[in-house]
Amino acid sequence: MAHFYRIGVDVGGTNTDAVLLDALAPRQSADRGVLALHKTPTTGPDVTDGIEAAVRRVLTDSGVPAEAVACLTIGTTHFVNALVEHDARRLSRVAIVRLSRSFTREVPPFSDFPPALRRLIDGGCCQYVDGGLHIDGAQEAPVREDQVVAACAEIRARGLSAVVVAGVFAPIDDRFRQEQQVRDWILRELPGADVVCSADVSQLGFLERENASILNASILRFARRTIRGFRAAMARLCLRCPLYLTQNDGTLIDAATAARLPIRTFSSGPTNSMRGAAYLGLSDRESTATLVVDIGGTTADVGVLLPSGFPRQANAYVTVAGVNINFAMPHIESIGLGGGSIVRVVDQPDGSPVKVTVGPDSVGYHIITKGTVFGGDVLTATDIAVAAAEIAKSADKSESGSEAEIIGNPALVRHLDPAVVAAVQARIQAMLEAVLDKMKTSPAPLPVLLVGGGSVVAPIAASLSGVSRVVCPPFHAVANAVGAAIAKVAGTVDAIQSTADRTTDQLLDQAKATAIERAIRLGAHPESVYIADVDVIPLQYVENQVRVIVRAVGELSLQGVQAMAKEEVEEVEEVEEDDEQEKNGSASGKAGAEHHQQAVPEPDPLTYRPTISRNPKSGVQEWIVSETDVKWIADGCYVLGCAGGGTPFSDALRIRDQLRAGYRSRIIDVASLHDDDVIYWGGHMGSPAVSNERMANDETEQAVAELKAHLGHEKIDAFIDLEIGGANGLQALTLGSTKYENCPAVDADFMGRAYPTYWQTTLSAYEDDALVPCAIASGDGITILMTRTNGDEIVDRALRASCAQMGSRVGMAARPTTKSIVQRCAVLNTFSLAWRLGRAIARAAATNTTSTVAEQMINECGGPGAAKLLFRGKIVAVDRRLHMGHSYGEIRIEQVRAADVESSEPEETEIAPVATGGFLTIPFKNENLYALHTAEDGSQTYLATVPDLISVIDSQSGRALGVPEFRYGVIVTVIGIVCSPRWTESPKGLAIGGPAAFGYDIPYKPLGTYVEPRSVISEYGEAE
Repeated sequence: MAHFYRIGVDVGGTNTDAVLLDALAPRQSADRGVLALHKTPTTGPDVTDGIEAAVRRVLTDSGVPAEAVACLTIGTTHFVNALVEHDARRLSRVAIVRLSRSFTREVPPFSDFPPALRRLIDGGCCQYVDGGLHIDGAQEAPVREDQVVAACAEIRARGLSAVVVAGVFAPIDDRFRQEQQVRDWILRELPGADVVCSADVSQLGFLERENASILNASILRFARRTIRGFRAAMARLCLRCPLYLTQNDGTLIDAATAARLPIRTFSSGPTNSMRGAAYLGLSDRESTATLVVDIGGTTADVGVLLPSGFPRQANAYVTVAGVNINFAMPHIESIGLGGGSIVRVVDQPDGSPVKVTVGPDSVGYHIITKGTVFGGDVLTATDIAVAAAEIAKSADKSESGSEAEIIGNPALVRHLDPAVVAAVQARIQAMLEAVLDKMKTSPAPLPVLLVGGGSVVAPIAASLSGVSRVVCPPFHAVANAVGAAIAKVAGTVDAIQSTADRTTDQLLDQAKATAIERAIRLGAHPESVYIADVDVIPLQYVENQVRVIVRAVGELSLQGVQAMAKEEVEEVEEVEEDDEQEKNGSASGKAGAEHHQQAVPEPDPLTYRPTISRNPKSGVQEWIVSETDVKWIADGCYVLGCAGGGTPFSDALRIRDQLRAGYRSRIIDVASLHDDDVIYWGGHMGSPAVSNERMANDETEQAVAELKAHLGHEKIDAFIDLEIGGANGLQALTLGSTKYENCPAVDADFMGRAYPTYWQTTLSAYEDDALVPCAIASGDGITILMTRTNGDEIVDRALRASCAQMGSRVGMAARPTTKSIVQRCAVLNTFSLAWRLGRAIARAAATNTTSTVAEQMINECGGPGAAKLLFRGKIVAVDRRLHMGHSYGEIRIEQVRAADVESSEPEETEIAPVATGGFLTIPFKNENLYALHTAEDGSQTYLATVPDLISVIDSQSGRALGVPEFRYGVIVTVIGIVCSPRWTESPKGLAIGGPAAFGYDIPYKPLGTYVEPRSVISEYGEAE
């Protein structure tokens, strides 16, 4: 075969680009196989006109007959734009069917959707039916046909035709296929319905998987209509070849699958740009990580191509249209730098250096009328590029950009002050260096590929720090369309498997063989297939269970194209009937829209005051918790979790919904307790993977009920948290609400942080046998009582062994305590501290001072004497492993460059880090254990150790990172907080909570002097 012609199209918001490529042409040839290219404006909501015009032009310009084209591949952001733009014409309302007999009811669907988007697509119909699995693959309950039939009747009554089926642990259900069985029953009862099974969309993490499935279901009709439009355009062009779309990872998806799973294409645009840049600018022999900068009219998108040739993926959880999902997306950082970025000259005193700003605002597509070089009155980055070229030319410098010389009318910018031009170019260079260094995971210089229509603004002749070379390849303006044209075929395995009877290597070998087989079956040439990605992730607190991820990729073969063409000929679509259904579906589900709870407007964090009222019966001042308080406390709990304790996210949603339903949660100071009060305490135990599937549930309430029955208690007077760190920090607010025990939560806990085991409490440091009697409950009807022990440590070990047999997650309630014990043992005012830390995060976001949020947190903890800014840097290595059910590992953080800090000007609140230069190592066992600084001369210093708190803060968002969020390249600030004297005043406290408890022979040295947090009640309540 002499030629293998492929057409690639990228549909952007402004332009539609097309290229016709000879895929068999030598990659090193001058034209890279690109025979024709064209750029045309994208034509409004119906993008097919732009596609047709661009494809027709490249066919004409190349002289290649339509019948010789092997395939057409389209990359588009059209589907995700429907969600981002909240376009009701393109979105359908969605019903939900959840499969679980006992779980998921406390956090309903759409809980974390932005209100405006929820109003558009929430059909107001969530049906709960039996089903669901445990983490070991056993059924929680079998699905029941009668329940599904009843659910369908309700969906039909509400006029809904888009349905999501979401089962607990559905991604590991390869035996019972519960979701698929329910889907078949729904299609029988509701012919023509769009049914999306969550396991087809994403992996573990119930709410995020369900969210992704909802987004997918909402745009299904629009996606089918769009893809039919693509095919109609192909028919008018006499193209008989298969139609593909590109996925988020840069590989191909056939049109029929894309019509079922359009979410897989959401982020294909940036991926195509990176893949196309590599094809155009790198040789076949280069196999190194490469930075790609795609500069458009408003923003510059920066990504990393791995040696595999595919983009580095983002975090496990990403956000689309404000919705958290756990779908694979490329890791992209965007800055406000583009061809239309507005340049401003800041007035300076005479003799001072010129100071300028670039962006983030932009004239966008108005540059051809507003840009100075086009006769407008706005100074843009493009004008500076043209002016720089003119200055270089007048100085007879060969580095001048040839493209800049022919943009607009250069004479219109020759008056610009060379000092201003130089200052702007220096600012652009600094912006690029900062984002490039942020994306790197090591200090070694990497090559940069520069593409995009706005790439002319980059001063590529300058020496970029940390960059080995800058390549602006031929056809760089249409790199995205080239990336679509060269997309490969992928076969993927993503499954949880047992290592009980097979080694990890054996599991990997089988997964690799399966992934290769799938890639070939999807059309890859067998000889071209290789393994691109391999990952093995142990599941915390679960023995012999690992998640295995393998992806094999290969070049699309002629045989694969021909097989796809045959399938497309055989595919029959009922266009008229479906169009009529879409017309009806555009207004469907209106009956379900009235149920939405009214969201409370976000208050001003600078003026907000919590509500403190005096209980008319007890006379005690109570903190009446609001939605704002819950959000701030949850954010603060994650800081105090020291990277462990699990995310409080779903628990916060649960409490928020309880408040919206009219229930109340309240907090009291320890001094308000009575001597004879019965005070219960406890929390969750088990695997975060199970918590993420079952979400916030009532296991702890069930354990409390079991213990109350055993002890004969009719009621409890108060509830105190086991630990303030992580998700357990919200248990007292949940259990004490008027929905459950109707008792106040105590502003205190028994850790002041998070620890991995139940015996590592201040209670155990001062009391013997503090845990028994205790009860655990699985949430699905199983409870266990433990009444005697010879030590607290064995209690935790025994309960954890039982927990593994009860689904790897339980709620626990331990021996009730008294006011005198709480006063003597507990860490006081920890709800208040969590609230203040969360408020600091909110205030920093509201005042654009997130760059100094760590300093603000330190001040909330009592100032530099009670907390320290340990280090600023970038995570450059993450090591995770599992042993005896606990997550072990460490992270390495290297010194951050000044350019990475958004605020280059010192702030009044800025506190100097304890250590600078070199790198910081933080090992963890669920929680961070110590911070070891290695200076540039090799000397080492322990900056902090347990029981002092060590928290890693995301410098960009200001929020804490947990162990699951640790990843390469994140810019972080590490803070240390002095622990309560409850840990240090007792030798037993240090023995169970200090370095020795984790096997480290490190002497504990206090970080500073503890300052007891000020009670919110005493500050905002009535003076006593």
